[in-house]
Amino acid sequence: MSQPDLNLIRVFVMLYETRSVTHCAQRLNVTQPSVSYALSRLRDQLDDRLFVRRQQSMTPTMTAHQIYPDLKAALQTLETHLNSRHHFDPVNCNMRFRLALTDLGEMVFLPTILNYLQKEAPDLELEVVPLQIEDVPEWLTAGQVNAVICSRPIELHSLERQTIIRDRYVCMARADTFEDGPIDLETFSRRKQVVVAGTSGHSLVEDILHQLNVQRKVALEVPHFSILPSLLMASGLLSVLPVQIANQFAAGHDLAVRSLPFQVPDFNVSLYWHTQANRSPAQHWFCQAVLEAVRSMNIPEPDVLIDRLFGKAGTPSN
Repeated sequence: MSQPDLNLIRVFVMLYETRSVTHCAQRLNVTQPSVSYALSRLRDQLDDRLFVRRQQSMTPTMTAHQIYPDLKAALQTLETHLNSRHHFDPVNCNMRFRLALTDLGEMVFLPTILNYLQKEAPDLELEVVPLQIEDVPEWLTAGQVNAVICSRPIELHSLERQTIIRDRYVCMARADTFEDGPIDLETFSRRKQVVVAGTSGHSLVEDILHQLNVQRKVALEVPHFSILPSLLMASGLLSVLPVQIANQFAAGHDLAVRSLPFQVPDFNVSLYWHTQANRSPAQHWFCQAVLEAVRSMNIPEPDVLIDRLFGKAGTPSN
């Protein structure tokens, strides 16, 4: 571009990341004709189509793929510099932030996070993105989401991580389908179960079962945890889930909890964000606000919840 236009660069980067004129316009708070006009100018200046419409997606050309990394980096550097010159005031913030959560995260954390954000930044917009664990590194690197809460460790040097709670897996079923005392491995493997898809980020138990060469009888696989209470009550199936959410489910239904009959380590639920976010006052504030909101919940440790739910009767059998 002979005369670089920051708005044109923003449109190009957002269109590349969203693959949609509609979503690009929404994210930039402009009209769709404005995006189309900007794309037309970019095509003239770069002498390339840049994006080709295929079905419902705007597919980048080879030129678009080549220039995206440089333009993305340049845009982030410039916006960081511009933001750093101004004090961020959450009271007057009308920005939209995107937070990726599982349905468990929505149930456990979202009400408190939303309440905190509304108090601190009443005009802020929060968009919750359904978590697809395999896409998290790309989402954060490309700036498609501002932060992610998940339980699976994400090893990427460009990401920051802060543990927010510890959790532990337990098994749950309708109360009248459990005998007194802990469940043994034979009973566990014999009972029909409903499992939640690994895209939610909860695959640790399945990995350990594979190591133990133990197969469970899967009667149903679902994409979300939130449907489990009604399914368990209606079917008598068994399910494995984190004790934090099991505690909530048990409170409203005639469901019982037992420890797993094999050793599974506790796991951390963490907030992830891109390192570059620390250079932007708005992004930095958002991540810290989410952390403060979750910490204000004073969520108990797994041992406390397990003692509350079933005490010594839930101790794993060896």
